Amino acid sequence: MESPLLKVHGAVAADAPDQEIAAHYGDPVREQRLLEAGRAFADRSDRGVLRVTGPDRLSWLHSLLSQHLEALAPGVATQALLLTINGHIEHHLHLVDDGETVWIHVEPGTAPALADFLDRMRFFLRVEVEDVSDRYAVITGPSGDGPADGVPSFPDVAGLTTRIVPRAELDALAAGDLPPAGLWAYEALRIAAHVARFGLDTDHRTIPHEIGVIGTAVHLAKGCYRGQETVARVENLGRPPRRLVFLHLDGSVDRLPAHGDPVEIPGGRQIGFVGTAARHHELGPIALALVKRNAPVDVELLAGGVAASQEVVVPPDTGANAKIELRRTAADRP
Repeated sequence: MESPLLKVHGAVAADAPDQEIAAHYGDPVREQRLLEAGRAFADRSDRGVLRVTGPDRLSWLHSLLSQHLEALAPGVATQALLLTINGHIEHHLHLVDDGETVWIHVEPGTAPALADFLDRMRFFLRVEVEDVSDRYAVITGPSGDGPADGVPSFPDVAGLTTRIVPRAELDALAAGDLPPAGLWAYEALRIAAHVARFGLDTDHRTIPHEIGVIGTAVHLAKGCYRGQETVARVENLGRPPRRLVFLHLDGSVDRLPAHGDPVEIPGGRQIGFVGTAARHHELGPIALALVKRNAPVDVELLAGGVAASQEVVVPPDTGANAKIELRRTAADRP
């Protein structure tokens, strides 16, 4: 649903998949500074919102997702992944339980497919799944705000807080005390915090270890769930195919690399792709990229033809925590 904040004077629509909200309202740098200072809010109302009710909701989600949820306390926000049988990320969920309902927000356009999958997995359990994206919206702003309409809040990057609010409140927010900040402002802060965005900084082959969400969205000591074998194998033996990197881009170039642009090392060999890029008010042009695990960590890169230096987000040796002891036969012993 198109956000009513796109009607605010100066609003410029963002690119897909965020075309239903504003990229900025005429002054992206100022909006970013205000948002970081807690003096603005970001409209993220294109994100999908689901709610799960019923007495079995937490144990049921616990069995399906990568996070330990069966004892999740009310008001404690967390993240979880729905993986394919091969361990690839299929959905990235931000969720919180209010004591009666689990509230979930997900990437734009993904709520219907997730709701359909969850609905098919209910069987005879006492749970109900509802896509309420047409009635509720996601906004991010200053921390310390109380729950809106009874929905607990989610901690976010740069000390901000994300809330799920009734969609009807968006018009009132536009006329409120805090000015709106466009998506560009939020994305710059997210990229600077090294937080990958599902569907943009990932592709259909991405596994959790590659983007650094072990511990954040994956619990390593819970029961079985789909895709767990891949998570356990990489955690024990290491060697995920790729790793997330943070890029400082050449500020003398008047463009940012686009999503999907190749990341290359000198000589022109492609080692990965650009996920998201932004202009940060202090750091300058920055980006996240997914590159091959064995790519040198100190080599200069080209991201969509733009010179870039990399900061390690996910170490090349991530995982590899198994303690393997070789057994010796009696003939081998001295």
